[in-house]
Amino acid sequence: MVRLGVAEDQPLAVQQWQGLIAINYPAREFGLNRHVTITEAKQKCPQIICQHVATWREGDDKWAYRDDSFEHIHTDKVSLDPYRLESRKSLALVKEILPAPPVQKVEKASIDEVFLDLSAQIHGILLERYPELRHAPYDDPTEFLPVPPTTALNWEADGLIDLDDDQAEDDDPDWDDVVMNIGSEIVRGVRQIIKERLKYTCSAGIARNKMMAKLGAGYKKPNQQTIVRNRAVQHFLSGFKFTKIRNLGGKLGDQVVQVFNTEEVGELLKVTLQTMKSKFGDDTGTWIYNIIRGEDSSEVNSRTQIKSMLSAKSFRPSINSFEQAVRWLRIFVSDIYSRLVEEGVTENKRRPKTMNLHHRQGGQMRSKQIPIPGGKKIDIDMLFDLAKTLLQQVIVDGRAWPCANLSLSVGGFEDGITNTRGIGSFFVRGDEAKALEAPSLSTSATPDQEEGRPGKRRRLDDSTHFGRVLKSESTAEDEDSQLEDEVAAAEGAEADIAFVSTVHRPKRDIATYFCNDCRKEILEAEKEEHQDWHFARSLQAKDRSSIAGPTNSRPPGKTVAAQPKRGGTNGRGRGRGAKAERGQSRLAFG
Repeated sequence: MVRLGVAEDQPLAVQQWQGLIAINYPAREFGLNRHVTITEAKQKCPQIICQHVATWREGDDKWAYRDDSFEHIHTDKVSLDPYRLESRKSLALVKEILPAPPVQKVEKASIDEVFLDLSAQIHGILLERYPELRHAPYDDPTEFLPVPPTTALNWEADGLIDLDDDQAEDDDPDWDDVVMNIGSEIVRGVRQIIKERLKYTCSAGIARNKMMAKLGAGYKKPNQQTIVRNRAVQHFLSGFKFTKIRNLGGKLGDQVVQVFNTEEVGELLKVTLQTMKSKFGDDTGTWIYNIIRGEDSSEVNSRTQIKSMLSAKSFRPSINSFEQAVRWLRIFVSDIYSRLVEEGVTENKRRPKTMNLHHRQGGQMRSKQIPIPGGKKIDIDMLFDLAKTLLQQVIVDGRAWPCANLSLSVGGFEDGITNTRGIGSFFVRGDEAKALEAPSLSTSATPDQEEGRPGKRRRLDDSTHFGRVLKSESTAEDEDSQLEDEVAAAEGAEADIAFVSTVHRPKRDIATYFCNDCRKEILEAEKEEHQDWHFARSLQAKDRSSIAGPTNSRPPGKTVAAQPKRGGTNGRGRGRGAKAERGQSRLAFG
């Protein structure tokens, strides 16, 4: 609708071949859905526009919108690039609107959905609006927070879920209500800016966790947001079928229906925890018991990363020549490369390690794999050459035609490496070696260093975040965020506020450490490389000593040098018990 510039009340459907894959809200008023045929849609709504998706066409190197695509199912391939590009615009705008990381935390849910954890941002706003909270006893669970001074909250045009039976709107709001109100302001502003700049409407759900936010986002559409206050969770969920809840729509949901003969959340609330455990085991039973009561502990994960990319085409009729297959490989490569750009391959943020080609001839499927050279820049030409090599291997192996299906994929993604150096650069000779043994001078030192003890120089800025984890969902796709802050949370205070604390180092301060071996102060960021240099130098010294002969009583033989440990307690793992990274600390609360 935005691309074509049609009016907001114009019925429109997205067509793929002879079917409809999306229908806008004006068209739904005519009783249309995705299951109707194009003929039926035009009969019920003569003014409807049926726009075919963009396609790649055999021999082309760029996707395009075409009026005759539905007639070329044999030579065209659907392209999702237009949607990915617009999704990236939406996501970039969301990130621009929100505060910078680590306050900003965004998770990709799909091409048109995103979860936002607003806890840290709301905490800052709370302290600004209610200064009395700065002195609240956060570390003492026996003390209450001060009473909110606000007696009425402005929810504007938001969809406010009715309170539970034991609650009343006349009651004074608690801090949870204030938090939800601030969250609704933030999300309302995000949606408004997306509408103004990109012309896209968004629906949103604001709640205390991801599961509730997801249900709220779909509760009222289009272009509305629903707020589920903590005091309204039970009333909100009681009207749902539990199979509509995240992770309960598949086999597990079917099992629950079979055991209890109901889909209604209200009916399941009558089932005791012990009964639920006896039917589904302790872990699953406890999870089901909690989830239907609105308890979801899953976090907003801002580092969702794909593991592989695939582009494929089934041929009807089959293709029968190398030249014809190569034209399709060019399309596959272009399709995959556009997605690699999104993953940051041009900035060397991430890159795949392998390419796979799958070929089906008759009932036989064959696969070939080739490594992607690690020392070369990834571009379309390199990927195309690799794909042709794989196809040639398939042909050499035996019968390849007629071919009914081809697919090309890349996988084994890893983070890109920058500023690498060859091992030879770690070995020094002559004057350089003598210079290393000379004492170094430093213009500044920490108190520890003045007393002769090595120490780290770092300035820390403490900021404590609180606020029940609050998420919202809107129509925008997420990209990988670089947020890696580790948090520790503990509950306390009357208002059931979740405490989250992180420590951040100001950008203007540069962390260093003192190297005992060369008596120099080294940048913290260069610590690992500097230690590798010492290790290489020690190997060089051992080589020289082995030439002069053994210096101990043991028989001469091959000496194996121990490698510095990687991982373990000093690794970069993010699992439970991992050490905090530079610039972070873990705080515990009573």
